[in-house]
Amino acid sequence: MARQLSFDLPAMTALGREDFFVSPANALAVAMISAHVWPGGKLVLSGPVGAGKTHLAHVWAAETGGRIVAAAELTEEMIPDLAAGPVAVEDVPAISGDGEREALLFHLHNLTLAQGHALLMTGQSAPGFWNLTLPDLTSRIEGAQHVALEPPDDALLGAVLAKLFIDRQLYPGPEVIAYLVKHMDRSFEAAARTVAALDRLALAERREITRALAARVLNEGAAGERN
Repeated sequence: MARQLSFDLPAMTALGREDFFVSPANALAVAMISAHVWPGGKLVLSGPVGAGKTHLAHVWAAETGGRIVAAAELTEEMIPDLAAGPVAVEDVPAISGDGEREALLFHLHNLTLAQGHALLMTGQSAPGFWNLTLPDLTSRIEGAQHVALEPPDDALLGAVLAKLFIDRQLYPGPEVIAYLVKHMDRSFEAAARTVAALDRLALAERREITRALAARVLNEGAAGERN
């Protein structure tokens, strides 16, 4: 059969509260985000790639009227405007060793809290492993309340897979998701790789996404199988 040309069209990610599946792996983080009031006015949210940090940041911003900015995109001109309300700074470890942006985040931290607004910061690991070089910023961040998104249990992994498919307007049967949960690596990153690979293969071969196609993707190493 001739292979169909495939195109990497962007998936439309749903980021509303109703799109976030709560399980024991993330229930504490969801509760902290929902509280809106944190000790000292600040919270650090950590978790692996794809765990839902950005999703929860958007939920929080929508509920509080907050702004979201990537740490690596901070500029001096942005600080007064950002500090005028609740603000979420994503992927703080990305500025490790960048003295200018670490100083900007320190200024944003102080100004936001001084004006009585909340500050949310995210990163993949616990803040003690962010390797920031500005001592004052490090101490402020490590003094914040910290909550982690844990690796997914079966229920959460299944829900994440379903959401990733829906974001791509794909609707495989429940047997496909059950098979993937049982056989793939238990990680959010592997889930994203697997769904992307299934999308490409199904499009290229003009096939429905079936259990057999899922087995083929895993066997071909698109995402490592769970031991």
